Amino acid sequence: MKRLGWTLLVLVIAGGIGYLLLGQQRDIPQASWTTLQGKKQQLVDLKGNVILVNFWATTCTGCMAEMPKLVSLQDKLKTLPYKTLAVAMSYDDRARIDHYVARTALPFIVTHDTTDQISSAFGDIQLTPTSFLIDKEGRIVQRYVGEPDMKMLEAKIRSLI
Repeated sequence: MKRLGWTLLVLVIAGGIGYLLLGQQRDIPQASWTTLQGKKQQLVDLKGNVILVNFWATTCTGCMAEMPKLVSLQDKLKTLPYKTLAVAMSYDDRARIDHYVARTALPFIVTHDTTDQISSAFGDIQLTPTSFLIDKEGRIVQRYVGEPDMKMLEAKIRSLI
């Protein structure tokens, strides 16, 4: 019995070390959407690119402060295999989303998650902005709750490309 306890302890410690070494990596969630322009897409279709999935809302002041920085980042990286997917939350008003996107000419994929399908695939997003960075192989490598440090985010994206 004592030996079983030690074995379990070793397995728990090894699992914890493995988690620390691997970080937050997990496979890309199964998610599909229709863009604001009516194009049907799936997250797996973007595999081969580094992807930033950003959950946001027009009523979120943090999101509105973050969005111009994400636009700038997308513009800097536009020649590289990098995509931004902006997922407007289900509670957001479609007319407000359309107005904001038209006014700012967002240079990335934008969808309105009216059924919470995308949010659910990423673990039921509760706070905005929340973003996930996905590597070219389709693994989530980082989760950001709130606005990330943009210089660090850019460096991380470049290291993954």
